[in-house]
Amino acid sequence: MVETGNAAATAAEETRCGFVALIGAPNAGKSTLVNALVGTKVTIVSPKVQTTRALIRGIAIAGSSQLVFIDTPGIFTPKRRLDRAMVTTAWGGAHDADIVGLLIDAKHGIDDEAAAVLEKLAEVGGRKVLILNKVDLVAKPSLLALAQAANDRAAFAATFMVSALTGSGVEDLKSWLAGNVAPGPWHYPEDQVSDAPMRSLAAEITREKLFCRLHQELPYRSTVETDVWKELRGGAVRIEQTIYVERESQRKIVLGKGGATIKAIGADARRELMEILEKKVDLFLFVKVREDWGDDPERYREMGLEFPKE
Repeated sequence: MVETGNAAATAAEETRCGFVALIGAPNAGKSTLVNALVGTKVTIVSPKVQTTRALIRGIAIAGSSQLVFIDTPGIFTPKRRLDRAMVTTAWGGAHDADIVGLLIDAKHGIDDEAAAVLEKLAEVGGRKVLILNKVDLVAKPSLLALAQAANDRAAFAATFMVSALTGSGVEDLKSWLAGNVAPGPWHYPEDQVSDAPMRSLAAEITREKLFCRLHQELPYRSTVETDVWKELRGGAVRIEQTIYVERESQRKIVLGKGGATIKAIGADARRELMEILEKKVDLFLFVKVREDWGDDPERYREMGLEFPKE
């Protein structure tokens, strides 16, 4: 059928928009994939598990479709109050989305954590797609067997094999999603890549550097808040942030000998913020002890999490 006149113009201009939640076990590569799909950094990445704490939305345009990707915290067996809040938030993001993409680390396959997510996925309505990530590290016959095993456990509308790190397969995934979200108006301006305010992203970037510089449990016992964001004459910006830890001994570790660790964290964060903002950044970091901040409802609100009652 050939469309003419106004009908053809209307069809050509029809827009689509949808929310796509990416879920999976910790370190499946959700944050790296969101950044690759959006084409710029909107969520922090760390080799350590459970880096993402709240829902981060990255926005991408593909043809006439606007895709709102929801990077969720990794799903695992919670032990602390903060863990419970993160897992609840992740499943909440899945239930609210139009399409849910389950990421499985192809190298790890269907381990206990992935199996638990697959089982609970049956409770989530809407369309689901399987995304095998890190496929560049696994032989093709193993990938095909893994894809079949996952599809035997859940009803997926499509299966994709990608490497979020190299970008392989990412465009195919993006194109399929663009064609399968519902017709409708875009929710965000065309040039917007995230719904998070810059002060929130700045705090996340500093927290990412904490994860990179510190080891073992300490990064999980800390949080970062942006207290001051002030535009200065000449175009520079002054940012003041507080790193909260639970004990004085942790504060000393974050500071480091002669302040060396906090200086390195600040330098790393400042460098990346200058690249993102394309302007001079004066970053000032303070480290404060707030005992049991993990049980403080205000800290959860700052992180965008719902405070669990128990």
